Amino acid sequence: MRSRPATGTRRPPGPRGGGRRPEAPSRPPRGAALRRLHERARRAWDRPLTAYYLILGAGLLITVLGLVMVYSASMIKALELDKPSTYFFRKQFLAAVIGAGLLLLASKMPVKLHRAFAYPLLLATVFLMVLVQVPGIGMAVNGNQNWIYLGGPFQLQPSEFGKLALILWGADLMARKQDKRLLGQWKHLLVPLVPVAFMLLGLIMLGGDMGTAIILTAILFGLLWLAGAPTRLFAGVLAFAAAIAFLLIRTSPNRMSRLACMGVSEPDENGGCWQAVHGIYALASGGWFGSGLGASVEKWGQLPEPHTDFIFAITGEELGLAGTLSVLALFAALGYAGIRVAGRTEDPFVRYAAGGVTTWITAQAVINIGAVLGLLPIAGVPLPLFSYGGSALLPTMFAVGLMIAFARQDPAAKAALATRRPGVRWKTMRRRVMKRPSGER
Repeated sequence: MRSRPATGTRRPPGPRGGGRRPEAPSRPPRGAALRRLHERARRAWDRPLTAYYLILGAGLLITVLGLVMVYSASMIKALELDKPSTYFFRKQFLAAVIGAGLLLLASKMPVKLHRAFAYPLLLATVFLMVLVQVPGIGMAVNGNQNWIYLGGPFQLQPSEFGKLALILWGADLMARKQDKRLLGQWKHLLVPLVPVAFMLLGLIMLGGDMGTAIILTAILFGLLWLAGAPTRLFAGVLAFAAAIAFLLIRTSPNRMSRLACMGVSEPDENGGCWQAVHGIYALASGGWFGSGLGASVEKWGQLPEPHTDFIFAITGEELGLAGTLSVLALFAALGYAGIRVAGRTEDPFVRYAAGGVTTWITAQAVINIGAVLGLLPIAGVPLPLFSYGGSALLPTMFAVGLMIAFARQDPAAKAALATRRPGVRWKTMRRRVMKRPSGER
């Protein structure tokens, strides 16, 4: 006879086969996955070599993508000039090869050598900028007397090297004054930095190049900001520069017409604002993913400067919003890495130079892209590392190499790079294997 369990001792029915019912897996709290992702991203950003890889990767990717877009955007323009379709691409590719050599050279140079290089570069740049104004030596392009003819199809624009010269010389000057504790006096803060910068600006404006003058002014303000200029002093220099800019724009019909083209969606009856409007047309017709590489319509004579100042518009037409956002992301990564290098260093020269280069590339990219979008006046400045122009590409690639050298100077980055050498890595792996117990090998 089977015995029944006592009343009150019956266990709740479990799953077939007996045993306890498995507990339901507990869900992670809401937002935990997001916090883990944020923490993982923060650890990745804080790694010693993050700035190094960002500068190297973003700089090279922008240059390579720029070569592709220069080839695509300049084919029709070259055929209009009875040149081979690869005419502008070959010149830009040659400049990129030379620029890669300069980038490698700058990345290997020690900081002391960069500081010693600052003064000869400034003197050579000033000499060349004076030669530009000599009849028979200087030449005008698109109404600007800022070029020196080198023979054949090659010209040189010394004012592009003036940006790099001002950064290196200004960084060395401010670093020496900081070491002597002189930057607290406004006279030492301004002299001779501001007079030399105004001399370069005067030589540039003699040729009528307002765009390069704006970039040089932005570099000057960046150096003053990094040096800790008082707000009233900084505001005074800014107001003085704004007054000069207003006077130069007001007295030039060409510059006034460029200012009037901001936000315009249709050209006037005389064909004014044609370039600005067709830049918007190119971006608008690109859609999400573009019409395809090489399939731009606006480069067939509608857009006057498809491979130089308005190459971003052709990028938007052929690669769409995805392509333009990729370019913006690369410039944002380059700017972030530059700020990181400038903020983490203990060397004042590295801080001023890295901040100056970051200001230069970021400000020039914002002015170029803002003009293409119709948000800013057309200043006639190229998109750094991206637009056609060897004179602009060479000093910019040298500046990227300069930033790479600075990123490698960080002690933590030096240690991380040392462990990545093949010999060191092999010894480290061998040491770890030898430390394991015999059963785990």
